[in-house]
Amino acid sequence: MQAAGHDIALVITQPDRPAGRGQRTLESAVKQFAKRQRLPLWQPETLRDPSAVERLRDARADALVVAAYGALLPPALLKICRFGALNIHASLLPRWRGAAPIQRAILAGDRETGVSIMQMDEGLDTGPVLAQSRVEIGPHDDAGALHDRLAALGAQLMVKTLVDLAAGRVRPVPQPADGATYARKIEKADTLLDWSHPAAELERQVRAFRPLPGAVATHDEEPLKIWSVRERAERGLPGTVLASGARLIVACGEQSLEIVELQRPGGKRMAAASFLRGRPIAAGSRFA
Repeated sequence: MQAAGHDIALVITQPDRPAGRGQRTLESAVKQFAKRQRLPLWQPETLRDPSAVERLRDARADALVVAAYGALLPPALLKICRFGALNIHASLLPRWRGAAPIQRAILAGDRETGVSIMQMDEGLDTGPVLAQSRVEIGPHDDAGALHDRLAALGAQLMVKTLVDLAAGRVRPVPQPADGATYARKIEKADTLLDWSHPAAELERQVRAFRPLPGAVATHDEEPLKIWSVRERAERGLPGTVLASGARLIVACGEQSLEIVELQRPGGKRMAAASFLRGRPIAAGSRFA
């Protein structure tokens, strides 16, 4: 924002939280950036306290820019700035409103997605759209790569939108009711591979949850993180290991998947051939 000629009156981010296996208290990337740039920083426990309204009003900002804040804004904050609260959302609204639009787009096999600059209202991603930009979802895109592309695109589009708002060139467009879908947050059950499903669907599932939280398959009661797979034409009883050695191939409801990279709990990400030398998986055995 500063590099684009905008003054940042205040940076707001969540309080420091414990994270990782050691549950160490970590600063958010937003906080780290604000400290490096010596920007005014505020980490409220809640924005629902009446003092939050006064704090933001005192900042005298033209717009409240919101990106992945992780909490709904109270109604009192939505119109406190001249241009309102503007959200960068990683989908082409009204498709994939909600918490996990990138993962849901990949899971659904969408050919494209994008970013929307939305003027926030009291609903969940239901406000009028000020600008959109589209990108193709490639056959090898995973959630990590797509997130990074959309983050860069969203930042560029937000800067342009702020300029256009100030110049009076933006017309808010209400979202149509048709085509609205909900991208619910990712649960543990979503990551489990169900081998009765078609190989194409499971391949998308692996990409949708890479790098985090990771797709999971269970063999001999051990959960294995599946990093990458390749669709194959072989057929068999779903979950059955059709080949093991140079290649690890598992039958699906339609066709099969070759598991290319996988990881044991606490282990390293490994190519299948290397993995099988230390942890054999017999042909004819079954994945749960």
